[in-house]
This record gives sequence, C-alpha cells and structure tokens, in this order.
Amino acid sequence: MTFQNPKQLLLDIPKWILICILIGILSGSASAFFLVSLEWVTKFRIQHDWIIWLLPLGGFLVGLSYYYWGESVVKGNNLLLEEYETPKKVIPFKMAPLVLLGTLLTHLFGGSAGREGTAVQMGGAIADQFTKLFKLDNSERKILIILGISAGFASVFGTPLAGAIFALEVLYFSKINFKSIVLSFLVAYAAYFTVEFWEIKHTHYSIPVIPELSLNNIIFTIIVGVLSGFAALLFARSTHFWGSLFSKNIKYPPLRPVIGGVVLAIAIAGFGFTKFSGLGVPVIVDAFSTPNERYDFLLKILFTGFTLGAGFKGGEVTPLFFVGATLGSALSTVIPMPIALLAGIGFVAVFSGATHTPIACTIMGMELFGIAPGIFIAIACVIAYFSSGSIGIYKSQIVKGAKYKLYQRFL
Repeated sequence: MTFQNPKQLLLDIPKWILICILIGILSGSASAFFLVSLEWVTKFRIQHDWIIWLLPLGGFLVGLSYYYWGESVVKGNNLLLEEYETPKKVIPFKMAPLVLLGTLLTHLFGGSAGREGTAVQMGGAIADQFTKLFKLDNSERKILIILGISAGFASVFGTPLAGAIFALEVLYFSKINFKSIVLSFLVAYAAYFTVEFWEIKHTHYSIPVIPELSLNNIIFTIIVGVLSGFAALLFARSTHFWGSLFSKNIKYPPLRPVIGGVVLAIAIAGFGFTKFSGLGVPVIVDAFSTPNERYDFLLKILFTGFTLGAGFKGGEVTPLFFVGATLGSALSTVIPMPIALLAGIGFVAVFSGATHTPIACTIMGMELFGIAPGIFIAIACVIAYFSSGSIGIYKSQIVKGAKYKLYQRFL
C-alpha cells in the first residue's frame, strides 16, 4: 500500500472532496431511481405473471441494445476492473443507461438476476466522466473507478462501510494508496445519504438469537463457511459455463438471450419456478424464519447462471444472498444453531467466496445484522473465501494475497 506526500494531499483535498460529493450525489440519485424503477417492474411482473412468457422478447431488446450501441461496455463490471488494472480510455457514459435499461427489462420479464452490477456500472461510468472535466491522469483515473464502485455498492445496498471496503478489496488492497481509502469512505457516505434523502428504503434483516461462542458452534460455523465457499464456486463456474456455451454456439449475440428467454420462460412459468425469478428478496426474508428446501440454493444458482450467461443484465450479488440465505436456512434442519443466524452467515459468506472480499462481507454482515453475530460472520466469510476456488464471478479480478499463495502452492 502506497502513501501520498502529505503536502500534496492537502493541496488536493478541495478538488477531491468536490469530486466525491458530485459522484456521491449523482451515483446515489441514479441508484435511487434504479431502485424505485426496479420495485415498480417487479410489482408489475408479480401482478401480471403472464408477462414471463414475453421473456424472449425482453431478451431480444437487451441483446439488440448491446449489439448496436453497447459493444464497448458489454463487459460490465469486468471492464471497470480492467480499466483500473490497465487504464486505456474513459469508460463511455452510455454504460449507465444501457445497463439500467437492460436490468429493468430482465426483471420486468422475470429473468433471475441481481442489482449490484447495475449500480456499480452506473457509478463507474458516472465517476469516470470526471477524468476529462478535471483533466486527471491515469493514476487519478484509478481513484475515480474506486469511487464509482464504492458509491454504487453503498447506495444500492445501504451499506456505506461495506461499499467503501468492497471497492478497495475487490481491486486488491496492496495497489491502493492512502488517498483512495479516505475518498472511498467519503463517496460511499455521500451516495448513501443521497439515497436516504430520496427516502428510498432498503430491506431489513434481523438475527434475534445469538448463541454462545462455544467450540461446537465454531465448528458448525466453519462447516457452513466451507459449504458456502463451495456454493460460491459453483455459482461462479455456472455463470462462466453458460456464458461460454452461449457465445460459442450462438454467433449472433442478440439471439442468445432470445433462446435463453424461451428456456427460462418455459422453466419459470411452465413448471412453476416463479420464486427463482427476479431478485427473490421475499424468499431471502423468509429464509431467516422458515427452513428452505435443500435444493432451493442449487436452483437459484442454475437460473441466475443461465440468465446472465444468456446475455440478460443485472448483478450477481443479490442472487448470491439468495443462495447463501437459503443454504443456511436449509442447514438449520441438521445444524443445531438458530435459523436466522445460519441464514445470515450464508447470506454474506457465499458473497465473500464469490468475490474474494472477506473483509467487506464481514463488515456488511455487521451493518445488516448488527455487531452481535460478528464473530460467526467473520469466521464463515474467511473460510468461504479460502474454500471457493481461485476464480470468482469477476473474470478480470486480480486475486492475490493469502488465497493466491495458498492455491499456487498446493493446487
């Protein structure tokens, strides 16, 4: 980790405070609009469930929009990671409206996807526009990308601490300078309070009963962490597998989500798997009090991997929450720990394994569920991080640190 000259840092403070405030307000407002729009299309789909049969049409619209206007931004989150690692050119602003439209269409017609990717991409695209406005160099562009990721994540989930740390951790801490750390927290809170200003409500979860920190409970937590890591590995490999399969066998990109949409519509509407469409937040909430079927998490992995692999848009994180919460909930029938605690542990541990971000996920768990279950969450997140394999949901992510050394040495 590098530290900037303190004198230069003081000279830059007014400029970067202004940039953080602007990015926070713009990204937070974009996320607020997105969350309101997402809630509307979700309610419409639930009230008119026949619309799922039009999923191929929605896929065609998404495919066409990216084929004709979005080729330069089709990589999504991976483009942000690549531009951070090797800055080349400013991310086109069109990434923001394209991913917004694509995600809303995906959810309107019943695809299984999340929302984090959309908010992060909008935040990244908005942030990088300040490169030209403030005449920033490549090293400063890297800071902008961090700020965009931080603002997008913090605003869409209502977790500013986790959002700030996630932006730093997903880009690998050792290449982050001290200024980036301070600014990441500043922009995360600016975006978070912007969403609060627009009176957007986030989903609340609770873990009412916390058991004692006994040896047995630590062992049970480690087991949940390992299983969460395996679920994260399966999720990442599933998404990459379906994406590769569609790209290899269907050469015309707009046709991929059409064919994928046909399969998904038949599976979701024809066979009654509607609870796996969209975000699945009601299922996540129920998982904290009612044990899920043991195969629910596997079906969510299948539907989300297929949806995103076919070319529909959205994030992976909320589906990861679904996978983790339903896995933990199902395990409550065999592991003698409170169901809400197991669901909460799985909720963040699967996310940790899939994104290689155990610190951010631990903080997120404590922001969402409180400090009390923090030790159980931390143990599970670290174990899931080490047991989830070397490839996560972001192909362009650079995996270093202890996990990298472990897998290089023994695997």
